[in-house]
Amino acid sequence: MKTSATQVLIVGAGPTGLVLALWLRRLGVDLRIIDKASGPGETSRAIAVQARTLEFYRQLGIVDDVLAAGIRVERLAVRTPSGIAATLKLGDFGAGLSRYPFAFALPQDIHERILVRHLERAGVAVERRAELMSFEQDAAGVTATVVKHGAGEVIRAAYLCGADGASSTVRHGLKLGFPGGTYEQSFYVADVEVEGTIARDGLNVCLDAHGFAIVLPVRQSGSVRLIGIVPAENTAEEKITFEAIRAEVERITGVTVKAVNWFSTYRLHHRVAERFRVGRVFIAGDAGHIHSPAGGQGMNTGIGDAVNLGWKLAAVVGGRADARLIDSYEPERIAFARRLVASTDRAFRVLTSRSVLAGLWRRYLMPRMIALLVATPAGARFAFRIVSQIGITYRDRGGAGQVRGGDRLPYVDALSGDNFAPLSSLDWQVHVYGAASPAFRAALTKTGIPVHAFPFTPAAAEAGFGRDAIYLVRPDGHVAMATVTQDPAPLLRYIEAFAISPGASVP
Repeated sequence: MKTSATQVLIVGAGPTGLVLALWLRRLGVDLRIIDKASGPGETSRAIAVQARTLEFYRQLGIVDDVLAAGIRVERLAVRTPSGIAATLKLGDFGAGLSRYPFAFALPQDIHERILVRHLERAGVAVERRAELMSFEQDAAGVTATVVKHGAGEVIRAAYLCGADGASSTVRHGLKLGFPGGTYEQSFYVADVEVEGTIARDGLNVCLDAHGFAIVLPVRQSGSVRLIGIVPAENTAEEKITFEAIRAEVERITGVTVKAVNWFSTYRLHHRVAERFRVGRVFIAGDAGHIHSPAGGQGMNTGIGDAVNLGWKLAAVVGGRADARLIDSYEPERIAFARRLVASTDRAFRVLTSRSVLAGLWRRYLMPRMIALLVATPAGARFAFRIVSQIGITYRDRGGAGQVRGGDRLPYVDALSGDNFAPLSSLDWQVHVYGAASPAFRAALTKTGIPVHAFPFTPAAAEAGFGRDAIYLVRPDGHVAMATVTQDPAPLLRYIEAFAISPGASVP
């Protein structure tokens, strides 16, 4: 049997695995990525691409291609069977909080192809029809047995990452529990041609006493995507067809379907794995957590897993950090996954409940509450922070101004650029909003970590930065630690504790 070696073996070439591969490759890691499918997905359930994901893509240098392929969701129309109940502007509801203050949609099948193309440009091809059969690990690495095109291969890797979906072979191989449950309803997704009044540049949420549906235009085909609950009377059918539910779908959405390009039904689960790591083996994305589509969080959370793991793994594999740095992956990401699953589960149960009380609330009160929430700039910004994932924080050390260690670096725009531009280095850096003293700069010189000084403008103050305070920024754009004074000692201790050595290599 053929044998080979690599630094990191990634199992699964969905968005999570592909982003992990892109990040690792940008940082000079030797890797292989395998997937048992013959090609990228042909259909799409995940559509929303949140602002935090777009920020990560800017760091990787691929955001322009992603934005060109999708559609900015300019408005959200809330519809009931009586007509449009509310119209909400989403074109810039996060203004001042991100370079991407809008809602954005890109079907997952197209999304994956963009990621694959950029990975191939970086010199890594996804190995298709390659299935992980088994693996075992020891103190020095992982030995994986893979069958590719019918032939066996043994791959020796320093680390193994399972991004292989809800039925993850890696998670099963680790014998990890996957506690949670399955929603009782069945759901449908369809790509159709329609007639009727919908917001062609927006998201249409259709609420009814008996359920809900989402109508979203798909830019590439000019068609419309429908997502919703299969009517109760059809749930038990062995094979659910679109024609069987057409009348109910058209009643709730207010559109007339002229042609069906594709149609599928599925069941949804809400689960979080017991662990995200065992020794040298990790899981990420749907392999570690699955939940309702409420808020468009699932795929974006998996991509967040990939970025969090990617920079840490690359630093350790490249000898630029102590192996203890990777220890923070599981606690940071599993805590967020648990909070997310709990919150989306509560929201989804209300959204999909067939009880009379919930139905009345959904049809008559929910549209008014949504309109009130985002009717003010403060409400819109609050909603954006939650949905966009820019509010994710990993509590770390210290604080200065309103910014605490672990927070995502607040965004500040300026005439000469913005403070996120240096993050394209995918490396450690220090930010100062004001002036960095010569003594502080000299003390940091020996670490090799660059110091970026930005003017302390009203925008910087509004973002929560303290004047002349010090912010050590991680490669993923989160603040590792913050100090009010320019005493370099706390930063130097932090850097020494994890043996941090900057200098990301770009192949």
